[in-house]
Amino acid sequence: MTQDTQQVREFLQTVPPFNSLPLDELARVAGSFSRRDVPKGTVIHAEGEPIASVWLVQSGSVERTDANGALVSLLNPRDFFGVRGFLRDGRVMTTATAASDAVLLCLPGRELHRLIDAHSAFDRFFSRGGGSSARVGRQTDLATLKVTDLMVSKLLSAAPQTSAQDAARLMRENRISSLPVVEGEKLVGIVTTRDLSGRVLAEGRSADTPLADIMTPDPLTLSPQSLGSDILNMMLENRVGHLPVVRDGKLLGMITQTDVTRYQATSSAHLVRDAAMAGSFTDLAEVTERIPQLLAHLVGAHNAHDVVTRLITDIADAATRRLLKLAEEKFGPAPVPFVWAACGSQGRQEQTGLSDQDNCIIIDDSASPDDMAYFTELARFVCDGLNAAGYYYCPGDMMASNPRWCQPLKVWRRYFQGWINTPSPEAQMLASVMFDLRPIGGKASLFETLQEETLESASKNSIFVAHMISNSIKHTPPLGLFGGLATIRSREHKNHVDVKLSGVVPVIDLARVYALRGRIPAANTRARLLAAEEQGVVSASGARDLIEAFDLIADLRLKNQANQVRMGRKPDNFLAPADLSDFERSHLRDAFVVVRTMQNAVGRIAGTLG
Repeated sequence: MTQDTQQVREFLQTVPPFNSLPLDELARVAGSFSRRDVPKGTVIHAEGEPIASVWLVQSGSVERTDANGALVSLLNPRDFFGVRGFLRDGRVMTTATAASDAVLLCLPGRELHRLIDAHSAFDRFFSRGGGSSARVGRQTDLATLKVTDLMVSKLLSAAPQTSAQDAARLMRENRISSLPVVEGEKLVGIVTTRDLSGRVLAEGRSADTPLADIMTPDPLTLSPQSLGSDILNMMLENRVGHLPVVRDGKLLGMITQTDVTRYQATSSAHLVRDAAMAGSFTDLAEVTERIPQLLAHLVGAHNAHDVVTRLITDIADAATRRLLKLAEEKFGPAPVPFVWAACGSQGRQEQTGLSDQDNCIIIDDSASPDDMAYFTELARFVCDGLNAAGYYYCPGDMMASNPRWCQPLKVWRRYFQGWINTPSPEAQMLASVMFDLRPIGGKASLFETLQEETLESASKNSIFVAHMISNSIKHTPPLGLFGGLATIRSREHKNHVDVKLSGVVPVIDLARVYALRGRIPAANTRARLLAAEEQGVVSASGARDLIEAFDLIADLRLKNQANQVRMGRKPDNFLAPADLSDFERSHLRDAFVVVRTMQNAVGRIAGTLG
């Protein structure tokens, strides 16, 4: 071993993930590196150039800049660069320049690929923990299984004109308890053995009665993307035992209680069940106080962040729907159609635990003054119930109990049009919140009509879009002047990072802008990013980088909260970088760099629109 190779090996022993290699493998890898002495000001590579190797800073510093010359990060000893571009498409994503005299180590790309294939530590490190394998988690229970893993896809169906007798014979011969009714490929109804006995035999109808006369039309359905928790929630809340799986009206499969009994539901499903059966505010509070332990359990089972937050949000949804039912029992049925919608983290299905409530009511335009008085009482009852259950009153009073947010559809149309036409700071803030609305209970079509009109109008108004973009980049990642992690400097959270405000929120804001520009109806951040990539609103490479960055930041946030719960503390959003491993700290910084880069990119778009 030469003296240079010996020095490289000793240096690599201090650099993750090389420090995990056996000594003989480390010595071999050290011999693969070549050294380059770089004077200050030297351009090592320029954005867009092909790259066949990756770089490691041994001494000195290197700065990375974007296409406009803006500083992206300052790299110090033990930092890599060129990795993302090499692994993605073989072209560098930023310009790298020596910020001081530097010694760099160059590793051939073929050797990096070999290390990734041979050692899991390298696979995890250079995928930034956000690859597909990392997202699968341990989805071994019903609540976190995908519907497509449970449904019966080779199923029988019948046409609407099929006779009740033929349907009964078909169900008996195949030992099934339900039969989808399909016209062409479109699901139009469902018939069960209970329907045959209760709607044919019990009513003395002829055996030739067509299924169209006895079926349940437009039944409740699931999408292929639904989780097992959706099955449990819908069956428990609606007292049904058969759920078709449908995409764009086309029948794909069927889920029945028989399928469900093969799996044991996790505690998330039990909490939803208990919320759906609660008889009082106190009962709901007893359910929601178990959420922190559920969070710790789900994170401990290595579920991806979007699965964890979805399951936790399901509990808030069930609690809200239960309160709506209790309100109806107290005040009587609603006099006109309405929809209760949630915004904020509940609207995006991204709750990590108990939080403040953000909600509103959209009422049919036929409502009279007396009808409005009914909804005032209903709103107060539900908001009070959510507060008693731990979803405390919104400090900004963005709740249905505020008359401003309990209005007919025509008023909501006027609200959104006013925000779009006159994008004042308040209008931008309100629009940002209200663009995350999601129906929870009531007539969803009231919201869907409003959403479709609003997205079309807003996306066409370039001035409004420019203002929304400017508003979306106000929260910046916690990167210091030289690209390191910038922590809070004083008081209670000294030496911590607010990983929600400075990490999660910037991505939420970017995804909202993409959804606005692409007229994407989804409220969930990850779903918006995926749809934005599919529609070409953002480049495929940019979308993938941002999704991976979001996954890593959100996963670390939940991991930190789960640790706080296990220590008997109330979970919060403040994370100490010193508590992270070198691996986690390095990739957290890289994730923040990605977010800042994407903010710079969308900021340039705002300049062209304004």
